[in-house]
Amino acid sequence: MKLVISVDVEEEGLFSGQYPRTPPGVSNVAALNRLQFIPREFGFPLTLLVSYQVALDPGASRVLAHWQETYGAEIGVHLHPWNTPPFADLPYPEPIPSQLLPASLLRDKLAALVRQVQGSLGVTPRSFRMGRFDWGPRVMARLPEFGLRVDSSIVPLTAKSSNPEDFLAPADPFPLAVPGLAAPQIIEVPLTMVPLMAGTPAMIMRLAAALPPAWGRRLRDRFRYLGAVGVHPAWYPLASMQLAARLHRRRGGRVLTLFFHSSELQPGATRLFPTETAANLLVGKIRIFLNWLSQTWTMEGATLSDLYEIYRPEEVEAKIS
Repeated sequence: MKLVISVDVEEEGLFSGQYPRTPPGVSNVAALNRLQFIPREFGFPLTLLVSYQVALDPGASRVLAHWQETYGAEIGVHLHPWNTPPFADLPYPEPIPSQLLPASLLRDKLAALVRQVQGSLGVTPRSFRMGRFDWGPRVMARLPEFGLRVDSSIVPLTAKSSNPEDFLAPADPFPLAVPGLAAPQIIEVPLTMVPLMAGTPAMIMRLAAALPPAWGRRLRDRFRYLGAVGVHPAWYPLASMQLAARLHRRRGGRVLTLFFHSSELQPGATRLFPTETAANLLVGKIRIFLNWLSQTWTMEGATLSDLYEIYRPEEVEAKIS
């Protein structure tokens, strides 16, 4: 199996209900040094998905450059529309869903993000994740224009996407059909989420379709707490992460995609991990899980862009045909 470890590298103050255009800071990026054991001890590379505010900061950029040069980390991009310029006064509260953003404004924000990462880090990003997993056709249509060929914004078995059908997305990578293009140009590498019982997601979708829209969305949103498990250390206990890996492997899965946020590594940078003890427990859980994985199966580390060479659309289409 292949293992992708992706980190949303972003500013402090998230998960508090506030989305200011000028965030509190990006000092948490230095806490990435807590993860040096991953490439040193296990040989797994990281994919660092960088927000505009992080790329704007010289100190944070130096930390990221060190990870790229020393440990072979991939630098991708992570769009937070609420604090990525240009800005426009729209009649909606932040965070504004991507499907409500004018297409030209969304494009300009993505252009500013890619340009800032290129200027600060000297790399051309190939991988992408949308902030808050606010994935939709309007975002997808913009990615090929900027050379972004791998997306990792879909979270199966949740209601995070604007597209209800993403609830049933597969757990392994797959090609994405881009609106307006004849053939897929990007691949989707979803976060690893698997049902406890095969077949229940389709049943939940049928039930959700029979309910009023708000209730149906709530049902899909709650499913991950009772009917699904994943390999994400800030969301699930260690036993659930191990169960998710076993179930995915047993059902023929080839890729585990694990994610967390840089802010979760610094005490107090997010309300979910307010103390040194909480941050240490998170890092300890990651270490134990990786050690368990390595002892249980032969694991090969990969970045998001590495997977493009395996799952790129023309190869997938050839296998299907």
